Amino acid sequence: MADYLPIFTLLVLAGLFAGLSFFASGLLAPKKPTSAKSAPYECGIVPNREPAERFPVRFYLVAMIFIIFDIEIIFLYPWAVIFRRLELFGLIEMTVFAVAVFVSFMYLISRGALDWGPVAQSRPTPVTSERTSESTIRRIGRDSAAA
Repeated sequence: MADYLPIFTLLVLAGLFAGLSFFASGLLAPKKPTSAKSAPYECGIVPNREPAERFPVRFYLVAMIFIIFDIEIIFLYPWAVIFRRLELFGLIEMTVFAVAVFVSFMYLISRGALDWGPVAQSRPTPVTSERTSESTIRRIGRDSAAA
């Protein structure tokens, strides 16, 4: 139990520091709200309109790619240091981990995380003279009336 005392002490001190910081900022903060203080501030430019649209999911997918590769690097360095002692188990373990990272990366690619160009416009399918929506509707109507 004595081995965990420094960790416990650090957790208690971190909690106390966080709590005291919130308390002090609430106690000492200026309390005179103005329209300038409540307005959003962005890079020194005063916004004169609302944003046109929300951020596309693509931004979050790119962030997920960075997180995935950060996690891979975090696990790869310790493994590389002791991989000779881990022998076959370590190799299999890292192979499973690399496959999981690769599958998640392929998922992000398939969801369009790296497609930054303009959205491709799909061409309408050509309508043949043999089958149109009117002839299909008439045919279905005739078939159902006959039954």
